[in-house]
Amino acid sequence: MFHAIRTEVIVQPGGRIEIPASELSPGTQAEVIVLEQPAPRKKRPFFSFFGKGKGCFRTPEEADAFLRRERDSLL
Repeated sequence: MFHAIRTEVIVQPGGRIEIPASELSPGTQAEVIVLEQPAPRKKRPFFSFFGKGKGCFRTPEEADAFLRRERDSLL
């Protein structure tokens, strides 16, 4: 029968990891799987995305005309 332990640890210098588990019997064989948590990503403000993507309009005038048509279609 398997016994599962889930815990979070801090990786020590040299990549050393300690898993305190007094419920495990000394001398028994165990399999360990380590899932490293990704570094937290900085949240960017929504407005920082404006102008970053590749547009589908060749000129600003084409974009303006498209927006004008879209606005007019809602009226």
